[in-house]
Amino acid sequence: MFILSIFFTIAGLCLFETISSIDNAIINAEVLHTMSAKAKKWFLFWGLIFAVVLVRGLLPWIIVWFATPGLGPLEALTATFSGDAHVLEAVEKSAPILLAGGGTFLVFLFFHWLFLEDKHFGLPHEKFFFKNGIWFYSVVSIILAVLVWYMMKINPMMAFGTVVGSTAFFITHGFKQNAEVAEKSLMSTGMSDLSKILFLEVIDATFSIDGVLGAFAFTLSVPLILIGNGLGAVVVRQFTIGNIDRIKKYIFLKNGAMYSVLILGIVMILDSFGFDIPSWFSPAVTFLIVGYFFGKSKQATKLIKEIL
Repeated sequence: MFILSIFFTIAGLCLFETISSIDNAIINAEVLHTMSAKAKKWFLFWGLIFAVVLVRGLLPWIIVWFATPGLGPLEALTATFSGDAHVLEAVEKSAPILLAGGGTFLVFLFFHWLFLEDKHFGLPHEKFFFKNGIWFYSVVSIILAVLVWYMMKINPMMAFGTVVGSTAFFITHGFKQNAEVAEKSLMSTGMSDLSKILFLEVIDATFSIDGVLGAFAFTLSVPLILIGNGLGAVVVRQFTIGNIDRIKKYIFLKNGAMYSVLILGIVMILDSFGFDIPSWFSPAVTFLIVGYFFGKSKQATKLIKEIL
């Protein structure tokens, strides 16, 4: 059962990383079309090493290390597999802070998509919220205030983690918001291939934060996060060099990614308050939500073909 649980967790991590990075893959594919064959090979090989090892491997390790001051770097890496009572106690104490921050980030990410981002409307209520996008900042401000109020009663550091999570959201959102503008600039100017590669690496690091923070809803194990998110990064690179237009046809995959983000964010927040969420829940709900919107996308594609 332990091996099966690990496999299920890695599969869920891989799927979540893949669907949450679709926008990243599209940007990469558009920019790569303007680059030389040599530059493409360099990005696809060394860029993959950077994406898997330095970003999706190093970032969760650093997060666990900083969130658990009592642990050394090696202990932070192997904490969830350790039999040392001191290590396990340190992780147990710091986990609510990490989960509160990560959960807040993901919940904000979902509501930003729901209220403000252009989308294909997969469910009836999405159009209503999009028309009332002005309420986004009011909604997330109220959520933040409520979370901080209740967390202050339990652990002030949890409340601080929530504020850090909201701050991280608005910082990374700024980078993402400029990504499309920068992409258009790259497509229309004679910028060098090296500059384009550096741009793609920065954007990849920014987009990977969603997947890394969401991964903590699946597990606090850095090695499992590295494997699962690393596999997801490889899949995204295959989308990038493959037929990206085929992926674009599945118009509701982004919807599935965002509803998964919401559920994972709620799971992390509930975990931080001490609710016992089974380890299988996050992978299972991710597969169910993505499967539903994948099927909905196929139906929409089939309907479009019939009309045409």
